[in-house]
Amino acid sequence: MLKTSTASNDNGTNKVSECNVVDESPSQRQREGQQLPVPPTEQSTVDEICYDLAHFRTVRVLNNNSTHKCVALLGHFSNLSPDKQAIVVLEKRAFTEAEITTVPPSTPTQREKISNSESESECANVGEKTDPSGNERTFFTTSSRLHKEFVNDVYGNFLCTVDPEINRLKVSIIYPASEKHIVKHCAQLRYMVNETSEQYKNITSPHLEREQLSLEWLYNVLEHRKEKERILYEDPCDENGFILLPDLKWDGKTVEQLYLLALVRRRDIRSLRDLTPAHLPLLRNVQSRGIAAIEKRYGIGASQLRIYLHYQPTFYHLHMHFTYLRYDPPGTGCDKAHLLSTVINNIELLGDYYQRATLSYTLKETDKLYAKFLAAESEEPAAKRAKTNLDPSQ
Repeated sequence: MLKTSTASNDNGTNKVSECNVVDESPSQRQREGQQLPVPPTEQSTVDEICYDLAHFRTVRVLNNNSTHKCVALLGHFSNLSPDKQAIVVLEKRAFTEAEITTVPPSTPTQREKISNSESESECANVGEKTDPSGNERTFFTTSSRLHKEFVNDVYGNFLCTVDPEINRLKVSIIYPASEKHIVKHCAQLRYMVNETSEQYKNITSPHLEREQLSLEWLYNVLEHRKEKERILYEDPCDENGFILLPDLKWDGKTVEQLYLLALVRRRDIRSLRDLTPAHLPLLRNVQSRGIAAIEKRYGIGASQLRIYLHYQPTFYHLHMHFTYLRYDPPGTGCDKAHLLSTVINNIELLGDYYQRATLSYTLKETDKLYAKFLAAESEEPAAKRAKTNLDPSQ
């Protein structure tokens, strides 16, 4: 669901601005990973923005991904500011075991084990999981309606209208959206870059100093100013500590799409390129404690987890991705993901491995970093240019 905004009136009480949103209980919104409305404090003086999709006006489609069943739209909210751009991402959710189960199994399912591990306050809110008669919400009820396309012998194709409560979309909103956000969400040609250590020092590193996105949202998480209720696990150690919480791509409930981020507490490590033997205790700590926290909460062991770092990352503060092997989110390919176990092993073998290695990754054609690589290549001598580091790929 979408947030409501709180404001203080003249007598000091809070009022909620009118939005086209469904009011849910606090525990349900917490499970969906949303910030609960709080009274204004000295640390929280800016009102929450009230998003209403009825006022969103689409300018163009940035990306329509049929593989991942999501679409990114550029536009603006007419009730906010027509001059400020917004990105709205709509994504189909994965099926869950509960939604496709018709006969309860004799032994507890993984989903039931997870539910039993939740707090009583979370379990008390069963409205989302059951229909008005108290039955478990599934696709196989009288709420589902089949619309025939054709039937031929033993084969039949249908469209199905189902209970809206189990057919929700995941919606992500970026507002106001900068040009960097727009470039990130656009469908574009991508090009392979083989970045040498010299190119990192002369091209990439200076670029990061000037062009990286703000990390204020991340510091809000680390300092518990935002999203505190979404934290799955926290190690408060300043040197080797981290916070583990659901990635924005995950609704925090559909275990089949489990996706968590580990944000390290240290602020002096930007990416893979900065890692040295001094960081091995941190990497091992994130690996071992992250695995333990996920197994305790979701019953998913180390052998079913994909733990990796991105290079280039979306934001330049060291973080690791934890995803379920049964789920294939974007960014798990060999042109971007580096397994944490392999990173640890490389540093153990050669302490300055990531300061010396050539790292390959892809960049979009409108990425400013890619333009800088092209400019640097054009300035090289012809003999050296013959061994180009830039190869086009679809």
